[in-house]
Amino acid sequence: MSVPHEPLTFAEVFNLPVAVDLRTAARALGICTDTAYRLVRQGAFPCPVMRVGGLYRIPTSPLIRALGIEERPVYAVDLETGIGLARDSENS
Repeated sequence: MSVPHEPLTFAEVFNLPVAVDLRTAARALGICTDTAYRLVRQGAFPCPVMRVGGLYRIPTSPLIRALGIEERPVYAVDLETGIGLARDSENS
């Protein structure tokens, strides 16, 4: 039986790539990897699962929705970075 890892933090969830492996998705959901594999085999995983070769990949967007998060928060630093990039492109 596998031991559950520490769940992902809110910030870690928003820094995930477009798709993640099953272990990362399980961590985000706060379940152990064995449970995640069992749910996939039963067709009961809480979001879509893709099989790529011998690997399971979970698209991040549906995973975030399964966590009950509908929108990505906007932080002041993100706005400042965007403004800086816009200014840089105007000056080029």
